[in-house]
Amino acid sequence: METTTARRASRPLSIPPLPCPFPSQVSPHADQADKETLEWLADSGMLDDEMVERYRRARYGWLCARTYPYADHDALRLVTDWCVWLFAFDDVFCESDRRAAEIARALPRFLAVLDEPEPAGRPGDAFARALLEIRGRIAAAGDADQLERWCAATRDYLSAQVWETANREDRVVPSLADYVFMRRRTGAMLTVFALIDIVSGRRLTPGEWRHPLVCAVTGHANDVVVWDNDLISYAKENEGVNARNNLVTVLARHRRCSRQRAMELIAGMRDRAIADMVAARPSLEALGSEAVLAYLRGLEFWISGSIDYSLTSSRYTGAWERAAGLASG
Repeated sequence: METTTARRASRPLSIPPLPCPFPSQVSPHADQADKETLEWLADSGMLDDEMVERYRRARYGWLCARTYPYADHDALRLVTDWCVWLFAFDDVFCESDRRAAEIARALPRFLAVLDEPEPAGRPGDAFARALLEIRGRIAAAGDADQLERWCAATRDYLSAQVWETANREDRVVPSLADYVFMRRRTGAMLTVFALIDIVSGRRLTPGEWRHPLVCAVTGHANDVVVWDNDLISYAKENEGVNARNNLVTVLARHRRCSRQRAMELIAGMRDRAIADMVAARPSLEALGSEAVLAYLRGLEFWISGSIDYSLTSSRYTGAWERAAGLASG
């Protein structure tokens, strides 16, 4: 007779409800941006033809069409190209068998692009060339302060990949505190949040960008998006090399609970972070800044848009379907 433990182990995991009180919209430029970004990706040389086809099916242009629905065509192309660069870097460097030392040795060619206004010559690496192009487009669209915010966040993102890869290499499940702290960097959300005021056309002053309330809602939005991603991407990551770098695994290990219970705990964490964002809105409105309110709306669209996109994206849905099939088979 099948034991209760065996029956429980065979049950497929399910993503808990991810309620979102924020509006959901889609840019009218979605299809065009998706098509043009795929052409840009194919021409960049970052991925082979098979991976480019996978990206075509994933329709990443629709992620940015939902997370920046207020963007005009050129701005939407900029943020979509950047997000695709991040996905490609993640697939080639982070969700691969590359070792931490190899990634660390690759960092100078990327950091040089971010630090040097006029790098000597054209970078030989396809990822560095694409990064240089995107940096130039951001510099043209924003001012020096906005560019530096994006560069600083991108430096943090790149450096954090060494930590994540070292954990994978040494088969380490990080502590909860370390994981939450570093996930705010490995998730690259600060790099895309830094583009919100460029895309909206309402520039945050340096004081507004560093205002404690703005920093607080930025942190909450960052947590919500990456925790939601950990839930939605868990089946995909559990198939590959990155299973230990996921909040589901971290909570299940350190709270000594099932993976399903860990997912429910994460759902509670993200709900509380959203509640904190909602509670902060009146105080942010009291600042009397249209730029701050536009930035807040941008954060809200990132939460609603990433949920809407990810729950239907082939990047994640296929792995959940395979996991369900294994559990029932």
